Amino acid sequence: MIDKVADIGRGVLSGVRVSRVQAMELAVAAGEEPFELFYWACRVRTGRFANAVKLCSIAPGKLGGCSEDCKWCAQSTAGCTPKPATRTRPELVDLCKAARAAATNGAGSFGIVNSGRRPSGKDLQAVIDVSQEIADDEAVPVSLCASLGELTPDEAARLFSAGVRTYNHNLETSRRHFPNVVTTHTYDDRLETLRAVKSAGMRICCGGIFGIGESWEDRIDLALTLRDEVRADVVPLNFLHPIPGTPLGGAQPLRPMEILGIIAVYRLILPEADLKVAGGREVNLRDLQSWMFHVGATSCLIGNYLTTPGRDAGDDLRMIADLGLKVVANLPQAR
Repeated sequence: MIDKVADIGRGVLSGVRVSRVQAMELAVAAGEEPFELFYWACRVRTGRFANAVKLCSIAPGKLGGCSEDCKWCAQSTAGCTPKPATRTRPELVDLCKAARAAATNGAGSFGIVNSGRRPSGKDLQAVIDVSQEIADDEAVPVSLCASLGELTPDEAARLFSAGVRTYNHNLETSRRHFPNVVTTHTYDDRLETLRAVKSAGMRICCGGIFGIGESWEDRIDLALTLRDEVRADVVPLNFLHPIPGTPLGGAQPLRPMEILGIIAVYRLILPEADLKVAGGREVNLRDLQSWMFHVGATSCLIGNYLTTPGRDAGDDLRMIADLGLKVVANLPQAR
């Protein structure tokens, strides 16, 4: 197995794409030879990105009241005690101030996230208004992102015109496993939005959540879909933080070493993508958080999440400095 991992790693470094058979071999290595896998994932990351890493921050534009039944989410109809949606307004939550704080903490990207299957006309216009204000503020040097659910081509074009340059819309898991965790919309619904986003000129931020009952085969299929069909620019990797009251509230969290194995396998399958470790990092990786970069991650979320708190940004910045990594506004583009 060590020789197989080394052969795959050398192939990736020379520009050879990992096949599905090889990807499944890497999944086996994640359990049997994790440190060999970690070594080659690190080689691929440093070979492509050197010591550069990127930071991202998000803020809610709308919370709660979601009509969808994603089993892991506290905001969905399958979640905890239903709560009415609340739309962020400038007089209540200053998203421009949040964007400035994100830039001060070293974030190169700032995202506005709404709950719900798709934005209403008023919600979309609110995000457009705030985005234009942030984009016009030269004192806030962040790239704007949004995650608002399903979009039409026209809505995607309007966001791009307002200054939004990246759109997040996760596939979450494989096509096979998706109906086990979401029933109120389909995999193809999500793919349709991703096509609209790409046509509008925005970069695609699309990844998944792990620890929701998926198999390694599901994880591999998601990675290959992200590479071959979606061609994602940024791939957020979320790890279930079980929330009491949700259908997955009693799920057994993934072990830190398994999480590191997932990151490493994704780095070898997606050598050009920005791998962003996002939700569940602190609660699941605990003392091994700094290892996420060693095994292939190139970015992470800093600050709070949507319904759960994150780690203090100062602690993350110290961790990155201690690792000898350099925070950049934008990762090097593929050669």
